[in-house]
Parts: sequence; structure tokens; C-alpha cells
Amino acid sequence: MNKIILAIVFVLFCSVSLQAQAVQKFPNIINATYTVTGNIYRFDVTISSEYDSAQRYADAFRILDEDGVVYGIRELAHDHANEQPFTRSLSGVNIPDPINTLIIEGRDQKYGWGGET
Repeated sequence: MNKIILAIVFVLFCSVSLQAQAVQKFPNIINATYTVTGNIYRFDVTISSEYDSAQRYADAFRILDEDGVVYGIRELAHDHANEQPFTRSLSGVNIPDPINTLIIEGRDQKYGWGGET
């Protein structure tokens, strides 16, 4: 009986550990605002990256539509370990009419694009 309880606890612990690793796999976009003049946009994007360090960090974000068309990418040249969450801007993004929905996605150096949008 004790072996069964121990096995259940072990399985639950492994499940929680795997979920915690998945949470930290990608940076998360936690806020975004924009200003627009004509069809030219400026985006201010707030990113959270719990694992941010000089060895691995969120190194970009991009603006895309629901069909996957990318309208702009902001490369991030260094970690933001001492500034979490952090906000960076991307200006001069041309969004054609009639695009009504945009997605902002972060990129991790190791795993690529993903996380909360």
C-alpha cells in the first residue's frame, strides 16, 4: 500500500516538474500597446522571461497576423535578467487594411518562437 502512495506522489511530482519546465520554455508577452499614423504602427511590448540570463534569454519579438504573415521583428541583443518584466518598442511597422487582428510572439534563443501571445 505504501509503495502505491509513493508511486502516485512520484508521478504527481514529475508531472508538476514537467509543467514548470514548459512554463519557462518561451518568453511570454504580458502586455502590448500601439500608436498608429495611417497604416504605420509603433508597438510597445512588455515581455516576461523568467529564465533570462546571459546564457539564455528572450532574443526577439514579432508582429504577425492570424495567417502567419510577419509584419515586423524586433531583435533583442542582450538578456534582461535585472529588468523583469521589460518593455521594448518596434516602430515603422506597416499593417495593411483590412488586417484587424495581430499577434505578438516572443522568441527564445534555444526553443524559438512561442509562449503566451
